[in-house]
Amino acid sequence: MTKVLVDSSVWIAFFKGTEDGKLLFPLLDANLVCVNDLILAELIPSLHHKKELTLARLLMSIEKMPLRIDWNDIIAMQTANLKNGLNRVGVPDLIIAQNALQNALPLLSFDTHFEIMKKSFGLTLFTAN
Repeated sequence: MTKVLVDSSVWIAFFKGTEDGKLLFPLLDANLVCVNDLILAELIPSLHHKKELTLARLLMSIEKMPLRIDWNDIIAMQTANLKNGLNRVGVPDLIIAQNALQNALPLLSFDTHFEIMKKSFGLTLFTAN
């Protein structure tokens, strides 16, 4: 099985111990999880602030996918989102979607706008089936 790019929404649920967050356990056990620097930048400051340094170090040890930001592609993605009525997708989530597409990785996220982006851009979303 291929690696799965895990978005910050899933990590937050996992850290909180929610039922949804437990979806991450089998992926972690099978070493199928990856992140990128943007996802880490969303998570690590809060972990440092809460003095969760061991957790921050563990998160930093997970395989990172390199970011290759194509700004023209980001602009095209956001234009398509706006045409499809999807008005609240931030640039960080566009970069995360682009990173998943560039590396042919399924994305695991609890953010519902990725479902709409899946239809528009061929983004693969991970589902636990």
